[in-house]
Amino acid sequence: MSDITANLPSLQFEAGLSAGETPLLGLRERRAGLVSSVCAHAAFLCSRACSLRTSVSNGNPPIFTKGSSIKISNEQQMLKVGIIGGGHVGKQLAQVLLARADLRPLNISISTRRPQSLEDFRKMGVECFYDNPRVAAWADVLFLCCLPFHLPQVCAEIRSELPQSCTVYSFVTAVPLPRLRQLLSHSSVLKPEFGFIGSGSASMWTSAGPVTDALKDPAVVAATCPLGMSGGLCVDIKWFVAVLYCLLNMCTTLSGGSQKALELMNELFLLKGTSPSHNTLQFTLLSFINASFASTLSSDEPLPWINLIDAQLKETPLSKMLSEHHALREHLTAVYCSVLGV
Repeated sequence: MSDITANLPSLQFEAGLSAGETPLLGLRERRAGLVSSVCAHAAFLCSRACSLRTSVSNGNPPIFTKGSSIKISNEQQMLKVGIIGGGHVGKQLAQVLLARADLRPLNISISTRRPQSLEDFRKMGVECFYDNPRVAAWADVLFLCCLPFHLPQVCAEIRSELPQSCTVYSFVTAVPLPRLRQLLSHSSVLKPEFGFIGSGSASMWTSAGPVTDALKDPAVVAATCPLGMSGGLCVDIKWFVAVLYCLLNMCTTLSGGSQKALELMNELFLLKGTSPSHNTLQFTLLSFINASFASTLSSDEPLPWINLIDAQLKETPLSKMLSEHHALREHLTAVYCSVLGV
């Protein structure tokens, strides 16, 4: 639908602002930048997780459920993504995941108080309902897109249903990680912490249009990159560290041995169009765990389960490595942009 006020300046939103209110336009740009960034980051994580599962499915025998001889089909091995909250952010997230993360509609479920408002997603094949415990028990990655005052109730409903392997990704503002740990009793929680910096390019966020359209623009995708954000936003580097640990946990769960998990991680971050022999940046055990523990680990033993909350609150071998190695940051930036189509 076209904007009927596009060529009528006196009817534009900005025309009704006083001189003292005009600086508040920056808040709208920040909001648009935040939504574009969190959706792009989520798409990157889910795309890598989908690639991981595809790699394991294509290169290995079917996965067996723990303690059971029942095989899991290739379709069941696909990443399952749950979204709690079907408001503006939840809808934008679902659209971006479908467009940018290699996810099919049947691999996304949305739990919201008003499922009838998601008829367009239902027609595409996305399951929409109101049952937070159900979506929590089903999902491999669970996005919390509810309002802050709904969060305690949501967490009370889902905390006993969360499998250990489920990654909870919070979009809820003003609720820090220690509080999320308390509410969920769960260690696999991701939450980006954004900062705001002065920038003359912040207008890119509102000029690019809806998020799905904005992320077709290479400049916008580059501006969302966690290792070098622009447009007035930045995100704590430890969040990106936790994303890498999250993917490592998935590699360990799907492959077992530490050596295979490392091979999968290096495959995930191989720059498109290059071969492993040309990929000079390789993760090793020392990239993720300390030397004393690495020396005791055999190649067929699994890596320890990484607490993602601690990875965002404390220094780790990976955060130290990422802070010190400019070439690694450049390589991961290139992979990020490539994954999102740039």
